[in-house]
Amino acid sequence: MRSIIVLLLLNLLTDCSVSITVKVPPGFVVAHVGSTVILPCWISPAQNAEAMEIRWYRQKQFKTPVLLYEHGRIQDKQEESFRNRSSLTPRSDHSGGLKGGDVSLQLEKITIQDEGPFHCYVSGHSAYDSAELELKVTAPGSAPVLFPRALDDGRLNVSCSSSGWYPEPNITWTSDQGKTLRPAGVSLHRAADGLFSVHSWTTVSPSDAQLVSCSVSTTTGESKEGNMDIQGFISSDPWKPLFITFTLLFCALLGVAGLILYKYRGKLTDCENGPVEERKGYTGVQMSDNAYENASVDINIEDLRKHAEQITIDRENISPDLKITNDCKCVRDSPDYHHTAEGFPYQLCAFGAQRYTSGRHYWEVELTRENTPAKNYWLIGVVKHGNHCGKDRSALTPSRGYWFLCSDGKNGFYTNTDSPITLSISPRPERLGVLLDYDEGLLEFYSVKESKHLLTMRTRFSGSIVPLFNPGVGDKSPLKIVDCPVTVESPVELTVSLLYNWNTDA
Repeated sequence: MRSIIVLLLLNLLTDCSVSITVKVPPGFVVAHVGSTVILPCWISPAQNAEAMEIRWYRQKQFKTPVLLYEHGRIQDKQEESFRNRSSLTPRSDHSGGLKGGDVSLQLEKITIQDEGPFHCYVSGHSAYDSAELELKVTAPGSAPVLFPRALDDGRLNVSCSSSGWYPEPNITWTSDQGKTLRPAGVSLHRAADGLFSVHSWTTVSPSDAQLVSCSVSTTTGESKEGNMDIQGFISSDPWKPLFITFTLLFCALLGVAGLILYKYRGKLTDCENGPVEERKGYTGVQMSDNAYENASVDINIEDLRKHAEQITIDRENISPDLKITNDCKCVRDSPDYHHTAEGFPYQLCAFGAQRYTSGRHYWEVELTRENTPAKNYWLIGVVKHGNHCGKDRSALTPSRGYWFLCSDGKNGFYTNTDSPITLSISPRPERLGVLLDYDEGLLEFYSVKESKHLLTMRTRFSGSIVPLFNPGVGDKSPLKIVDCPVTVESPVELTVSLLYNWNTDA
């Protein structure tokens, strides 16, 4: 009897010795968009975790973890959005790493989508435990920019603009006397990347304040402030502010007039050159609500890049006969795929992960690589979200939610109208620019290297629109989505843009 009691006590002590308690810090962890963050997690009391299973996962995604360490190494099984940016990293230089029971997770290139709870799960030979840690993501936006506009009654309309914020920011107006000023209006816009921009304006008089401050802040504590000395703008000469205002208005009107002339230059040329049908090389065709215009004219690529988007391919919604890179930027036909049917392989489609329901959006696609000829086969455009590509081209029409330009080798370039429109494009594009203007119903294509406009497709979009890619088959070069260089507006362009917003909103 005594020996049985001893054995039971030994078993109890053994069970206690292998118990696991997982710890995380209280509260939450805050990280900026684009930064690297460590989510601390450790075993208490400390014990060697090198032979244990360590699994970091999101809510209800245990089987598709953020990171899985098992059998002494990190496994390839993980949620795709965290591939190549998650690792096990000690929370401090003195934690001892895995040998000391430190199972902390490091995340790189933080995105807004990373926000939320993360579960730290550790399993030993006969025990396991888990803990939850909240990640809050922030993006401190740009410093507020203030611009004044004189009113007829001697007051000033002061506008404040800032962009690149997350979460949704608040805007506060104050005077140098500590008085809170009431905004005349506030507008908030959320871009495709999830970041917010804010624009507000208020009306003040010289007797109210000498200095006006605009502060933009978030609930996570991020805050930036801009100031303006309004006394320096208001002159004893009442005509000075009016002169400045009218000068800016005149410049803005000149810009608008130039834009109108540029936009309708083709129509003016039509009137001068006679009936459209008789002009040599004209490829414009009216198809119900859809118009297609082909005009090879010089354009400014940098202007287009002001609307550049970071486009990636939706890995979960792609043809099984395509192969894409880990960064979801490059796609080509799989080496195992053999195209035996005649004609272009329309079914080999990849779709953008980004959806658009308004605004202007621009992206560029590389169609060649060093020491390799430009691709002969590709299909690039946009499609209504939820559509799928089949082998039959007749089903891929604008009336069914498809808009694209296709390069079909010796068959040339053509659009996807019911009766295809063949285009003469030379030289073959090495990089294609695509501009989607959802609100205006425009889809435009550009040859980036030659800075040439190739094609404009006119339609009426509805619902969510996503980018569409098809690399064709047989080319040595893949189809690669490239990140456009960041283009910063000049002070003159920004002034005219804000002035237009004042006249529209204030």
